[in-house]
Amino acid sequence: MRILPNIEIVDLALYFNSILVMADVHIGYEEALNKQGIMVPRLQLGEMVKRMEKIFKLLKNKNIQRIVVNGDLKHEFGAISEQEWRNTLKFLDLLAKHCKEVILIKGNHDTILGPIAKKRDVKVLDYFSVGKILVVHGNKVPNNIKNYNTIIIGHEHPAVSLKEGARVEQFKCFLKGKYKGKNLIVQPSFNTIIEGTDILRDEILSPFLQQNLDNFDVYIVEDKVYEFGKLKNLRKD
Repeated sequence: MRILPNIEIVDLALYFNSILVMADVHIGYEEALNKQGIMVPRLQLGEMVKRMEKIFKLLKNKNIQRIVVNGDLKHEFGAISEQEWRNTLKFLDLLAKHCKEVILIKGNHDTILGPIAKKRDVKVLDYFSVGKILVVHGNKVPNNIKNYNTIIIGHEHPAVSLKEGARVEQFKCFLKGKYKGKNLIVQPSFNTIIEGTDILRDEILSPFLQQNLDNFDVYIVEDKVYEFGKLKNLRKD
């Protein structure tokens, strides 16, 4: 499904100009939970590999020159955990098999990303741009946005809760709206464990989203992508 005429939603990623963009992978999240005494099975890498294989299958007839991870490849703020070392390298190796270049955008969790990137000779950038499209994590607004007409961010992990009778389910979603007259696309987290920020109820973190979001369009990702219309219409449910 196209979220803009030149940008396509492919599962939890975006595809345009032979570039695939995902956000907020948060490898190592399970280990962080385990350290807090929350015993979740460490299945994240396997689930993400399946998700990537699905995306590559959907794009089998299209060229992928670059894959961009839009911030927070790893979860821990401080030292690189054992799970992060092992699984980030495996994940980067998978991405590298399907493109000519992997690029990492520095997110707020990526305080120590250099050693991992150096192991695989991967670029770490504050932002990535092609033409009039800017890809930036979204935890802060860069000074150069005037040069672009479309901004793609992560960071917020958007999701919405839908109610049917007594049952309430939360779904990852893309958001599309405006920021200072420019197209703004917010990507969901690629992490299969993190449900996300309920845009209808939870506190909003990104400075790009410190505004009235009622006219933002919602695209829910499940077995396929569903266009749900304006956020204000979901508030009435």
